[in-house]
Amino acid sequence: MTDLHPVPQPRTTLTHANCVVSTPLGYRPLHLDLHVPPGDGPFPVVLWIHGGGWMTGSRVWTVDQQFHERMIARGYAVADVDYRLALEATYPAQQADIDAAVQWLRHHAAALRIDPGRFAVLGESAGGQLAAIAALTGTAIQAAILWYGPPDLSNLRAQDDPFEYPAVLLGGPLAERAAFARLASPLHNIHPDAPPFLLVHGTEDETVPFADAVGFAEALRAQGVRCDLLPVEGAGHVFVGASVEVGTLTEAGADFLDDVFDRSRLPAGT
Repeated sequence: MTDLHPVPQPRTTLTHANCVVSTPLGYRPLHLDLHVPPGDGPFPVVLWIHGGGWMTGSRVWTVDQQFHERMIARGYAVADVDYRLALEATYPAQQADIDAAVQWLRHHAAALRIDPGRFAVLGESAGGQLAAIAALTGTAIQAAILWYGPPDLSNLRAQDDPFEYPAVLLGGPLAERAAFARLASPLHNIHPDAPPFLLVHGTEDETVPFADAVGFAEALRAQGVRCDLLPVEGAGHVFVGASVEVGTLTEAGADFLDDVFDRSRLPAGT
């Protein structure tokens, strides 16, 4: 019997639903949902980029079931972003989709009550790779938060297996696409002008080892880029087994963004 997904809960924070941000030729339209706090703004915005191994998932998937409520309460707008999955299109289509969402939000910033000078990305797992690439290859992102995102696609296991998720993303076995894998890897795109990063990673993660996050943090710091590393003790991938509630990790991300955007000096409501 096919497992059926539950009926979705009402999204009480949702302000603008099903916004079409791009229509790539030959593919479905790409959408985002936007949650904006009450008030005049303009508000900083966090682009939520879901995980799922580049093969599954959608913009409505969240790890923290109260993620939007927490961010809205802290004065952050949230844009839930969709991108083409790996069986729809190979990389760099996903990067182009994230860029299109950023461009759409910036173009309509005034009407949406968001601040184009305070854009952050928060990606989990595969979405963490996409979030990091967006932050490292453009100028429109001012902060990045990665939840257990893979920083290096060029050294993953099963290099000769064409059915591994990263191989599907890149269009073939990683052993045959080493240069392409490096191009898609945040670790190999670091530069001194990159925005600040926060890495939140489980110490017992077997899918993306904690040591990968440590190495990525060290590489960013070596280029003079701020990188805060928050170990989640006892947690595996998707924070399974974490010794803390996932909501505290959302709040830690908001604390990081408050510091990066220096919000203590801004009027209330922005």
